[in-house]
Amino acid sequence: MKRLALGILLASFAGAAYAADLPAPPAAPYSKAPPIVSPATNWSGFYIGAMGGYASENTSDAGSLKGGLGGGTLGYNWQFNTIVAGIEADGAFADISNSVTGVGAVTLAAKIDALATVRGRVGVPVDQILFYGTAGLALADNKLDLTAPGVTVSDSKTQVGWTAGAGVEWMFLPHWSLKAEYLYRSFSSTTFFAQFPPGLQLGTLKINSGQVGVNFHF
Repeated sequence: MKRLALGILLASFAGAAYAADLPAPPAAPYSKAPPIVSPATNWSGFYIGAMGGYASENTSDAGSLKGGLGGGTLGYNWQFNTIVAGIEADGAFADISNSVTGVGAVTLAAKIDALATVRGRVGVPVDQILFYGTAGLALADNKLDLTAPGVTVSDSKTQVGWTAGAGVEWMFLPHWSLKAEYLYRSFSSTTFFAQFPPGLQLGTLKINSGQVGVNFHF
């Protein structure tokens, strides 16, 4: 019995010594953890914002209109994978004006005191930036003052036309974006002072504007 126990003990020591001489298994290859990817920007939904800019009449005449504008924006976007489509409306108070004085100290002063658009937008998002084109309906509240020695008459018209342009928008924070855009507006000729036939007919009014804005996305 003692011999059997001694044999088992010696066999255990021999097995342990043999195992100690075996080479260690190769270490598992190091694998770097995958980078954390931020979720893609989603442009879908309602947004509201403020905008402002500068506009000038697309003409080299001395009496060309020019000045600033500022107002608000309301819109909605739908995102379809790599395409963003939407509709946007904006309205702005404006001081886009000029005046000319002719023979006999007669002065004609023109002023656009309000602008509005309702436009479709289609764009391509690249990370947090949206590049888009836009086009739609344009409105302008245009006022003329005709002044001669001892008399002043005024007339105003809401002119309807079309607009087209392009812009870029940056979602710099969740729910917040900054945008910059260019718009070209065109309004057909209009007759002012129709109460004094034949009135005064002005040709096509064409306005270039550059504007910036900030939007909150719901």
